[in-house]
Amino acid sequence: MSNEDKPAAAPRSLAEALRARDDASLSALLRARPDLITPVPTDLTQLATRAGTRASVVRALERLDRFTLQTAEALAVAPDPATYDELLALMAGDDADRAVTKALPRALAALRDQALVWGSDDRLRLVRTARELLAPSPQHPSPTGLGPTVAEATAGMSPGRVQEILTAAGLPTTHDAVSAVASLGALFSDRTRMSALLDEAPADSLDVLSRLVWGPPYGQVTADPATRLRWLLDRGLLLPTAPGTVVLPREVALHLRAGRAHRSTEPLPPQVEISATHRPPLVDATAAGQAYTALATVEELLKDWHEGGPAVLRAGGLSVRDLKRTAVALDVPEPTAAFWVELAYAAGLLASDGEAEERYAATPAYDEWLELPAAERWSRLATAWLAATRTAGLVGGRDAKERTLSALGPGLDRSAASEVRRRVLALLADLPEGASAAHASVLARLRWERPLRGTHPSPSPSSAPSSSDDLRTRLAEWTLSEAEQLGFTGRGALSSHGRALLGAPPAPAKPPAPSGPGDKLPVHHRHHDMPAEPQAAPLSPAEQAAAAAEATRLLAPLLPSPLDHVLLQADLTAVAPGPLERPLADTLGVLADVESKGGATVYRFTPASVRRALDAGRAASDLHAFLAAHSRTPVPQPLAYLIDDVARKHGHLRIGAASAYVRCDDDTLLNEILADKRSAGLRLRRLAPTVLAAQADPATLLEGLRAMGFAPAAESAEGDVLITRAHAHRTPPRTAPEPVPDGPPVPDTTLLTAAVRAIRAGDLASTAPRKPTADPAGADGGLPRTSSAETLATMQAAVLTGEAVWIGYVNAEGTASQRVIAPIRVEGGFVTAYDHTADEVRTYPLHRVTGVAELADDQA
Repeated sequence: MSNEDKPAAAPRSLAEALRARDDASLSALLRARPDLITPVPTDLTQLATRAGTRASVVRALERLDRFTLQTAEALAVAPDPATYDELLALMAGDDADRAVTKALPRALAALRDQALVWGSDDRLRLVRTARELLAPSPQHPSPTGLGPTVAEATAGMSPGRVQEILTAAGLPTTHDAVSAVASLGALFSDRTRMSALLDEAPADSLDVLSRLVWGPPYGQVTADPATRLRWLLDRGLLLPTAPGTVVLPREVALHLRAGRAHRSTEPLPPQVEISATHRPPLVDATAAGQAYTALATVEELLKDWHEGGPAVLRAGGLSVRDLKRTAVALDVPEPTAAFWVELAYAAGLLASDGEAEERYAATPAYDEWLELPAAERWSRLATAWLAATRTAGLVGGRDAKERTLSALGPGLDRSAASEVRRRVLALLADLPEGASAAHASVLARLRWERPLRGTHPSPSPSSAPSSSDDLRTRLAEWTLSEAEQLGFTGRGALSSHGRALLGAPPAPAKPPAPSGPGDKLPVHHRHHDMPAEPQAAPLSPAEQAAAAAEATRLLAPLLPSPLDHVLLQADLTAVAPGPLERPLADTLGVLADVESKGGATVYRFTPASVRRALDAGRAASDLHAFLAAHSRTPVPQPLAYLIDDVARKHGHLRIGAASAYVRCDDDTLLNEILADKRSAGLRLRRLAPTVLAAQADPATLLEGLRAMGFAPAAESAEGDVLITRAHAHRTPPRTAPEPVPDGPPVPDTTLLTAAVRAIRAGDLASTAPRKPTADPAGADGGLPRTSSAETLATMQAAVLTGEAVWIGYVNAEGTASQRVIAPIRVEGGFVTAYDHTADEVRTYPLHRVTGVAELADDQA
C-alpha cells in the first residue's frame, strides 16, 4: 500500500492535531485566541503548549456561548477519550432531543476550532486544563451537578466492602477490586438492569436520590444511617467520600436524569423580544432631540468650569461635593452628571491642568470642538463613547480595597465595556426599524452568549440567573440608558444615525403591527438553524471615519438650526424659542440669568445680571442696541428702565486698593454708607470728604457694598474703571484617555499570514526527519555539532545536489535556533540559502553555524 493510500493516523496529541490543520484553520484559531500569537510561537508544539495553559484556556472558555460551554462541560464528565455518540447521549439524553442533536455539531466544531477539543469523532479529548477546570470536584462542583464516577468514589474503599456492595446489588463477586468496581459501574450504566434495581427501592430511598440527582450530589449522614439511607449505601447507590459525607455516583445520576448531563440544555440563543414599535421618523426625531440636549449639556458643563473647574483629589478624580455641585448646575441626578463628566473626558474635552494646585479644565480640543457643526460634534462624542472603557456607572461604588470610586478617578476602566456596548447596540440593530427591545430579553441574550464572562470557570449551574454582581449585565443596562441619553437611540429603538455610526447593516423588514392595543407585540425570531450572532468587532479607523461621516450626514437635517433672535417680555424675561447662535447665547448669558430650560429657554433680567454686563465693559447704549437688534418683539419699557437705572448708578462709587478705599464725588452718599449699620464689618473711616478707607480687601468691599444695595465699580491704580471679563482657563494640550484593551488585540490578516508561515516553517525545522548522527547533541534533538571543515563540505555538497539540510545557528545576540535550509551558494565565509524556517532566502555567516546534518531521505 502506498503512502497516499494509507488512512490518516489519529492524532496522538494536540500538537499533532494542529499539524493536520490547513493554514485557514490555524489563522482562525489565532484570530479567535489572539493571546496565542503574543509572541509568535516557534512551532506547532509550542503553540499547542500555549493553548493548554490555564490563563489561555480560561480566556477561551469565557468566550464560549452557553451551549458550546455546556458541550465542554459534558465532555469533562464523559470518558476520556469519548466518542461522539457518548457526547450526544450526554447532551440530548435518552429521548434524543432533536434541537440538541442538530446544534451539537456546531458546538463541537467551535470547540475544535478554538483548540479546546481535539481528536476524531471516535476519540474526542478535551484539553487537560479545560477538563481540570470543568470536571467535578468537592472544592469546585461541576456546573452539571454531577459527582465522581463509581471508580473515583471507591478509590479508597476496602476490597471487602466493594465485594459486599456487589452482593447487595445482586452481582456475583469477583477476584479483585478493579473488576468489582467495573462490574458495579456497568450495572449503573445499564438502563434495563438499573431500572430493575430501582424498582426494588423503598419510596423514601428514591426521594433521597431525587434530592441529589441534579446536584449538588453530596449529602450528610450520621454514624447510624436511617433505613432509607442504609438501603442505598448497601447497594452503592450512595458512596461514602469522607466521614459523615456521601455522594451520588455519576452513573446513577445519569440514569435518573435519562442520560442528560444538564438539567436544561440551551442549544438556541434566546430571542430578543420587541417591546414596542414606533415610526422611524419619530425615533430619529426623538434621538436627535436627545443628541442636541447632550451637546448643550456638555457645553454647559465646560462653561461652568470655564475659569477652572473643581480641584483634583490627591488620589485623582472629583470629590463627592464637587460632583453634587456639578449635578445641581446641570440640573441632573448625580449618576447622570458623572456620565456627562466622563463622556467629556473620554472625548478629550476636559482634563487636569497639571498645575501645582491641580484643577480640571477644558482642553484646547474643546475650543476646536465648539467650532464644528452640531452633527459632527455629536459624532465625536458618540464615537468616544463607543470606544471608551471608563465606566461612569461605577462611580459611587467601591473597589476591591473598599475605596470609593470617584468620577474622573482611577479604577473606572472595565475592558469589557466597549465590547458589551457594541454588542447591545448590534442586538438593537438586528430588530426591524423603529422597534425597541425588551430589556430583559437583551440581558438574557447576553448571558447566553457569554455565560462565564467575568466569573470563575466553575460557576454555579448554568440555569441559575446572573446576580447583580454580573458586571456584563450591569454594563448592558448602563448601555441602554446611556444610549438614550446620548441620542444613539430614541424611545428605545436604534436611530438611523446611530445605526450608521455603528456600521450596522440596514434594518430587517418591519414585522406586522399588532391588531389591537392589548395584543402582545411580536417576538423577533431568527431561523433556528442559525448559530449565535458573532460578537460585534470594532471598526477599523477608515471604516469608523466613514461611519461617522454618514452619521453626521443623517443627523444634520434633524437638529434644530440656531436662531438669531429672542422674544422679550414685559416681565423682564426673554424667551429663546430654540437654540441660539453662539455669540447671541454668550452675550445673553452675561446680560441675563437662565431661569428655565426645555424646548424654549427662559432668561431673566435682574439688576445683578445687568451690572454683570456693565462690569464686562458694555455700555448702556450697547445693551439697548443689542436687545433691539435681536428681539422679535419691542424692547419692553421696564427692561429699558432697568438698564438705565443700573447704568446710572454703576461706577458712581469707585473702589481701589489702599487696603481698600471708596471714593465718590457725592459726600452725602458716603455719609449714608457710614450711617448704615451693615457697613460696620467693613471698618470704614473717612480720609477726605469724598474718600473712605476700609480694612477689607477690594473684592470684599465691592461685594459688601453691593449687598447693601449700592452699585460700586472697581478701578485700577490709574483711576480707570476696571472691566472684569471671564478668564478662559485651558489645560495644556491633552490626549483623550486610551481605552484599556480587553486582552491582546485581534491580529489583522497580514500578521496572521506571516505568523502562520513562521509557525509552519519553525515546525518543519523542529520535526524534519534527520539521518542518524554519531554526535550526541544531534541525536538528542539539540543543535547539530560539526567541525568547520565538515560544515563547509556538507554545505557545498548540498549546493550541488539541491538538498535541504538541518543546521544549528547562533545569532549576534547569542540566541541559538535550529533551521532547515536549502543552500544556494557558498562563498566568502557565507552561505546563501532558502530558509524553510523563515520561508525566504537568507545569508548566514558560516562561523555562526554550530553544525550541519542531512535530513532523512524521505524528507529531503
